[in-house]
Order: sequence, then C-alpha cells, then structure tokens
Amino acid sequence: MSNFVLYQRDYCHLCDLALAVLAEARLPDFDSVWVEDSDELEERYGTRVPVLRDLRDGRELDWPFDATSVTGWLGASCRLG
Repeated sequence: MSNFVLYQRDYCHLCDLALAVLAEARLPDFDSVWVEDSDELEERYGTRVPVLRDLRDGRELDWPFDATSVTGWLGASCRLG
C-alpha cells in the first residue's frame, strides 16, 4: 500500500490533468480511489476532486496543483516526518 492516494472520478478531465502533473512531479507510487464508489467519500470529496492525500499525516493537496506545488508539498511531508 502506498503512502499517497489520489481521490478522483471516472471520466474527470481535471483528474486526467492531475495524473499528468503527478507523473511530471515524479510522485512515488500512489493509489487511485474513485469517490463515487463510496457515499462517505462522495460526501467528503464530491466537488473537490482531484485531491492528493498523504496517509501518513492526513495532509491533503486540492486541485489545482502543478508539479512545483506537488514537489513542495512532498518536501514539507519529509520535513514533518
């Protein structure tokens, strides 16, 4: 299991863009979770997707983000941990 989760939707243009950004930022392995598969996730993330979450500390990075902000977010995680 990865330390990172990308909450997303099927057929979501912004989610597709987020996947490209994460590849550009060279994010370590992450899991994809589709919010429409869970009422709880739908309520929490319904209009916010895509959202990147660090499972170690619970921090979240909401869209819009770019490779630079993802790299900075990851660096902050290393400094916290």
